[in-house]
Amino acid sequence: MFNKETTTVGFIGLGNMGSGMTKNLQLNGFKLVVNDVRKEAAETLIANGAEWAATPAEVAAKSDVVITMLPTPKHVDMVSMGENGILSGIKDGGYWVDMSTSVPEVTERARKTSEGRNLNIMDAPVSGMSVGAANGKLQIFAGGTAEQFATMKNVFEAMGDPQRILHVGKAGAGYAVKLAINQLWFSHLVATAEVLSVGVKAGVDLEVLRQSLIASPANSNFVENDVLSVLKHGDYDEGFAIALACKDLGLHTDLARAVGVPVELSAQVEQIFRRAKAQYGDLAGEMTPMKLYEDLIGQTLRVE
Repeated sequence: MFNKETTTVGFIGLGNMGSGMTKNLQLNGFKLVVNDVRKEAAETLIANGAEWAATPAEVAAKSDVVITMLPTPKHVDMVSMGENGILSGIKDGGYWVDMSTSVPEVTERARKTSEGRNLNIMDAPVSGMSVGAANGKLQIFAGGTAEQFATMKNVFEAMGDPQRILHVGKAGAGYAVKLAINQLWFSHLVATAEVLSVGVKAGVDLEVLRQSLIASPANSNFVENDVLSVLKHGDYDEGFAIALACKDLGLHTDLARAVGVPVELSAQVEQIFRRAKAQYGDLAGEMTPMKLYEDLIGQTLRVE
């Protein structure tokens, strides 16, 4: 098991999620080697003792375990297998854990490329958004062997809620679980926006309608909690851009196609999100599809 006294963690990707994750690794005593396309993103980490590495290969060479937290599968591919990538610097038998929302094919290509090197390549995507990353309360869904999961447990617990760090199966299972979670959450969002809009137009008080849903078999965590971001604060969560939400929805559809499962509802939800992205811009918040319905009924959905 990796421990803070002897383990150096390499971390690539210091954006909204990676910045909070590295902060908590550092607070928990792990030595860090970091890299990002923007060196200024690492300034606070470096001031607190982290080492900057110029390339992913250098991160890997100086670390016991490398973690990547990147926007898309294309970025993961480039950072792992590109020139000066992780695979060119990592030691034989080393650990690389991709915590991005991605697809199994990316790390599978890396495994095939590095056959014979006995590398430990895991997928461990997260839920909890940037708030969970900053507070060290992420949910983590790890794909890999039981032995690999046990080795990484202390590192995961430095970033996530120990009660919600799950070993979900073999390599690739973490990616699949995360895509399923995102798809269902985004589907809840669209369905909730629709029924609230219809109810309000039919003359039902918005909070009475929401409380009625909560008291019914149709209740969900989204209706009870997450939707309040919009209803109480008009916050469509710009911390996670709708362009990334569309990426995740597309990846779930691609996964469904790869395993031969028709997903008509998922595809419709994806198209609604893409319409919202086209109307409000790539950087609009992930909950912006609710604004589509607000615009359709000519009023915002708000409660006191």
